[in-house]
Amino acid sequence: MPSPGKGRFMQLRYQMNDILPLLPVPQPPCGKTAYNIPCPICDAPGSRGRHLNINLKKNVFCCPKCGEFSGGVFDLYAYYEGVPRNDVLRLLRARLGGSDHADGGGQQKRRKAPPRPPEIPQAALADIERRHRVYSSLLECLPLADDHWENLRGRGLSDDAIRHFQYRTAPTANLQSLAQNLIQTGCDLYGVPGFYRDAQGCWTLASYRRGIMIPCRDRRGRIQSLHIRLDEKMKKGGKFLTFSSTDKPDGVRAENWCHIVGPVQPEILLIEGYMKADIVHHFTGRTVLAIPGVTSTQPLIATLKELSGLGVRRVMTCFDMDYMKNWHVENAYRKLLQLLSGLDITFGTYLWDPAYNGLDDYIWESCMKRGERNANSLEAP
Repeated sequence: MPSPGKGRFMQLRYQMNDILPLLPVPQPPCGKTAYNIPCPICDAPGSRGRHLNINLKKNVFCCPKCGEFSGGVFDLYAYYEGVPRNDVLRLLRARLGGSDHADGGGQQKRRKAPPRPPEIPQAALADIERRHRVYSSLLECLPLADDHWENLRGRGLSDDAIRHFQYRTAPTANLQSLAQNLIQTGCDLYGVPGFYRDAQGCWTLASYRRGIMIPCRDRRGRIQSLHIRLDEKMKKGGKFLTFSSTDKPDGVRAENWCHIVGPVQPEILLIEGYMKADIVHHFTGRTVLAIPGVTSTQPLIATLKELSGLGVRRVMTCFDMDYMKNWHVENAYRKLLQLLSGLDITFGTYLWDPAYNGLDDYIWESCMKRGERNANSLEAP
């Protein structure tokens, strides 16, 4: 039989919702199961950065930007309260209940935990075939605005290439009608990221700001997810959004899948950004594998193992040149190289004039548009 102290320990289960009111951090929005706050490691004080994600459902936190700050309930409490982790249980029992110390009236001191936000039902992620069918049908319903045509032409894409890559203008109106049209054509929207039920129980689309919608495809050309390059950068966030319906009724979160353009070849390029991958492939004919960001490497291992079995023997990284001057990006890049070194694939890095941050910009401006150099004049150290 366990000792009384051990038994009490086993019965106490502290959640993120229990400790957050005790800490000097922004509190979770009502109804959310996860939210972001400034990371104390990599977000500068006073900046608008909010890269530390706190998951109330899983009781964990993690900063994907720096990768240095992550853990569970006790770790978060220990950091912000400046106490050893081994002391956290005793301190929480004293503050929230279960303390061995009674107050003057002989009653245990216990602070009532705030009510937990109601859980919003989430759908299970649909398989690739259903996602591909729904997304393909959606793209067939959407136009590409004139200014987006001009934007893509300005990046060096031909009209045929723009049509081939199926870029569209992200919808911001008539969202419920779009969803109903898809249902009438036989599409099952349940479990497809970006779709959810509104307050009346009708299917609709997650509404985002205006931008160019970009398909993310697997090696067989099937659309895994959709992403949006915004016309205007958000005040809190970047230039790109994932078409997702997290924390909405019957919604589902989109994963950061790898995007592949071009047939599988013995040597492939690895780049950051789905649109950049399309443009570089258009310029060079090379097979390009893309991840949404240098820190988004979770799906990369499985994809590279699959490609290795299909004959890929060498990977050349072609990430934006800002990794040479941004230590956050450089740190993530070094971790990526460590990841690649553990695979049965050789790898190297392409370098180009750092005046052009992205490889797509460099090839278009220096190699094709200006005709000063050839697209094969990349340097491999």
